[in-house]
Amino acid sequence: MIRAVRAVRVLPLLLLPLLLVACGTEEAGAGADTGSSADTGKDTAGADKGTGSSADPADPAELAARAGALGIAPELVYVTDAPGFAVAQQSVGVFGGDGFHTAYFSQKTHAQFELFVDRGTLTAENCPKTQVGQGSGESVACERDGDAWYRKAGGQHEYALPRDGHVIRLVGTTDGPTRAVLRKAAEAAHHPDAAELTALLPPAPDGDTATEPVERGDLPPVGDGAPNNEVGASG
Repeated sequence: MIRAVRAVRVLPLLLLPLLLVACGTEEAGAGADTGSSADTGKDTAGADKGTGSSADPADPAELAARAGALGIAPELVYVTDAPGFAVAQQSVGVFGGDGFHTAYFSQKTHAQFELFVDRGTLTAENCPKTQVGQGSGESVACERDGDAWYRKAGGQHEYALPRDGHVIRLVGTTDGPTRAVLRKAAEAAHHPDAAELTALLPPAPDGDTATEPVERGDLPPVGDGAPNNEVGASG
């Protein structure tokens, strides 16, 4: 089952608009419309299990290096295409043990949702026992929608999409992104292509320069540089 949320470097959604006014957003997996449709839809959610993009695929080694530098398993890195939403770069980071987290924000409507990917699964048995988003202690209502689950608890709702050994979750407040927006984001979730990876994760640090000791010029060529505390002739 999905582990209880143990978020690391996850920004509260209420802080994102304040940060984004100053810093903007990145265009990893972003759309161009407002995405405010109220249609709930009844087609199979998450039917597209491909990359969701015809662009050049990301280099697996580059993905592994960038994700690994942040403690994220490369197979758990996903982006989505959500019309009118863009990645909040400040929110990108590790989730739980080696999962992935980011948030998407609309500059036009100020609506926002979070994307979580973590190891585990979601079934009819554990769905009501698994918290929505970062948890509110409220009872969880689960509705099967194709390959996905639509879930609500308190003031939050989400689309959860089980995959092979992990679950992709798109979470927002019920007065923020509509069910249709979350559903379409779940359908469009995919591993990043080369351009999306570049916009999403920072380059991995250079291992050679990152671990090289700093050479000091104030130490003697021999010995350990410790002070000489021997007693002289004068005592």
